[in-house]
Amino acid sequence: MSMDQVKLKYLCTSYSTPITQDQINKNGQYKVYGASGLVGYLPNEGCKTTYLGIVKDGAGVGRINAYEAGSYLLGTMAYIIPNSGVNIKWLKYAIMSLDLGKSISKTTIPHIYFSEYSNRKVGWSSLDTQARIADFLDYKCDEIDSVIAITQKTIEEYKALKQSIITEVVTKGIRGDRPMKDSGIEWIGDIPAEWDVVRIKNLFDYRNERNFKPLEEVNLISLYTDKGVVQHCDLDETTGNKASNADGYKLVYENDIVVNIILCWMGAIGRSAYFGVTSPAYDVYSPKQKTNSKFYHYLFRTNGFSGDCYKVGRGIMAMRWRTYSDQFRAIKVVSPPQSEQEEIVEYLDEKCEGIDDLIAKKQQYLTEIENYKKSLIYEYVTGKKEVHPL
Repeated sequence: MSMDQVKLKYLCTSYSTPITQDQINKNGQYKVYGASGLVGYLPNEGCKTTYLGIVKDGAGVGRINAYEAGSYLLGTMAYIIPNSGVNIKWLKYAIMSLDLGKSISKTTIPHIYFSEYSNRKVGWSSLDTQARIADFLDYKCDEIDSVIAITQKTIEEYKALKQSIITEVVTKGIRGDRPMKDSGIEWIGDIPAEWDVVRIKNLFDYRNERNFKPLEEVNLISLYTDKGVVQHCDLDETTGNKASNADGYKLVYENDIVVNIILCWMGAIGRSAYFGVTSPAYDVYSPKQKTNSKFYHYLFRTNGFSGDCYKVGRGIMAMRWRTYSDQFRAIKVVSPPQSEQEEIVEYLDEKCEGIDDLIAKKQQYLTEIENYKKSLIYEYVTGKKEVHPL
């Protein structure tokens, strides 16, 4: 079925309102939505009709959903109102078919604006055909979304299993039943009797060596909460502000521990497998003799240790909560004999590799099913495939 092509801007209008989190409250008749869902209420009526809302700034940019009449959107989102003769459910799928990722400005805070994607064309059909397409896609996408939700849940369960195994092994070892003693650390509890409890400063030295080579002559290294320490050359694309020079960057050696003082309480700590340079905003620690930094890489990335980083840190808000070097180095951790540290690392490397393989397979399946959903929407909205009347 061939369809006429029409620019999106002729099918709908869009606007934003400057509503912020501090203007809303927990009481009120009319709901206020943000990128994450319902965020509060306002006493007076919002948009007079049902509408689409799209995240235009920040996390979740490009995500689109339908909202009820009377509600509001935060200023990070935009209202999209269908014109007369346009089915709102069909319009949502029509916009989704545009592959909005191509219109996202990938700056420090990603954004997407109506003026940038509204000149793109979508397939146009009668109101009856729009309704048939929308109903069909609702049914099919609900099925696909159920599979996606189950897959995502499985991935989270694998991640939780991995975290559980790591926590158990770095606090109890792998040698089975043996005499235990109280560690004095709340989240760790009992530990093998021959293990010690020491402060981090007894295991690692603070490294503050600086780089003065040109940017093109150094190996740039970054730290990510999910990936750990990675080389820029191994990333498909780096986000955020790009370095213009590496003057004053900190040197990082293989086996050093890199710590993001702002996000270490969220797990932004990791061992480096490379020599390179990293942001001066990070702290770098070199392992002392008899300290296996890979063992502490595992320990430092547990939820329990993240909690300790938060307890000793300070700040005015969660995303600016800093754990400075003197606070970090004062945290108490377990210290098994070096031979047992190495034994535990070998065990966890094998276990984590197996779980990571399972996660990778599930994530690949997730990508495939999400791509299938995109292609399904595109094919029916553009008329490449037809929904026949009953």
